[in-house]
Amino acid sequence: MTGPHIWVMLGTMMALTACGGYERDITLHDLRNNRGTPEEFAIEPKKPLLEPANFAELPAPTPGGANRTDQTPKQDAVAALGGDPSRLTPTDSVPAGDGALINHASRLGRDGNVRQDLAAEDLEFRKRKSLFTWKLFKEDEYNRAYRAQTLDPYGTVNAARQAGARTPTSPPGN
Repeated sequence: MTGPHIWVMLGTMMALTACGGYERDITLHDLRNNRGTPEEFAIEPKKPLLEPANFAELPAPTPGGANRTDQTPKQDAVAALGGDPSRLTPTDSVPAGDGALINHASRLGRDGNVRQDLAAEDLEFRKRKSLFTWKLFKEDEYNRAYRAQTLDPYGTVNAARQAGARTPTSPPGN
């Protein structure tokens, strides 16, 4: 077997290996702990278990839902300062105080499925950007993938000023 034959066989094996059916990692962020030690921030203390006065009043368990012993630091802080912690719980309805803001923002129309559409478009974007990203050493691909979608704040301020808009002062550029 000659040298060129070996290179052709090696290239063919690499091409076939690249075509293997596996699920690509399209997260773009490399947030794994590669030190081989436990992740200290993954440890979450729980509230103490309390026996309810009436077991019949316990809510039905919801897989993946909130637990009565889960920490709620924001709600606890609001309650300690005399506020209503239930206002921090997200609901599907718009609060009465935000009705005028919602009406003004949607005066030109709005899409009720914008979150689902954006999630689907971002999934396709990440799939496209995750192609051919194999590297010998893992690195965070997020900034490289979304670089074209970042805004230039100083360019935007300068364009607004040239158009005659009054703008606040901006911090000096680096």
